[in-house]
Amino acid sequence: MDASTKRLILWTNTMDTKKLLKLSRQIITNQLDSTESIDTSILNDKTLQHKQATFVTLKQNGQLRGCIGSIIPHRSFVDDLVYNSKAAAFEDPRFLPLSKEELANTQIEISILTEPKEIVYSNIEDLKTKITPFEDGVILKLGSRQATFLPQVWEEIPEFDIFFSHLGMKAGISNNPLIQHPQIWIYQVKHFQE
Repeated sequence: MDASTKRLILWTNTMDTKKLLKLSRQIITNQLDSTESIDTSILNDKTLQHKQATFVTLKQNGQLRGCIGSIIPHRSFVDDLVYNSKAAAFEDPRFLPLSKEELANTQIEISILTEPKEIVYSNIEDLKTKITPFEDGVILKLGSRQATFLPQVWEEIPEFDIFFSHLGMKAGISNNPLIQHPQIWIYQVKHFQE
C-alpha cells in the first residue's frame, strides 16, 4: 500500500460516511423537488473543503443506474460530491434522468480516489504485473479517447483481458485496446454505500 492510499484511508476513517451518503441522497432529492434546503452541519467540516476527486454510483437491484465522477481533484470534496451526485442521477448519458419514483429503490455508493499514477510498461505481460485487480482503478487513454473503471468493476469483470476489452470499448477505441499501447494510469479508492 503506497503513501497516497494510506493517507486516503486515514482521512476517510475520520468521516461520518452515513452523513455523506445522506447528503448525496438529499442533493438528489432536492433536485427532484426543486428545493435547496439541506442539512448544512456536515458542510462545516473543514476536512471536506480540501480538493478531492469522487465518484457517485447509483444502483437498482444490483444493476448500474448511473455513475459519474472526477478523476483528478479540481474542487473541494463537498463540491465534487454535490456535482457528481446530481450528474450521476440526471446526466449520465447511458440512462434517462432518475425519477422521484425510482429514488426509493436506488442505492448510493461514494468512491473517493487517490491521485492517479501513470504506469510505464513494455508490453501486455509487463502491464499485468503492474496492475492489481480488485484494488486498482484503471484509466486508459489513447489520443483524445479515454475511459476509466473503478476498482469495483473488477468484481463484475475479474478477467484481465475482458476487463480491458470492456474498458477499450467504453473509451471508443476497440475491444483490444492494449495492442495499441495506450497510456495507463491506476488509482485506488475508499468506497462506502448505503
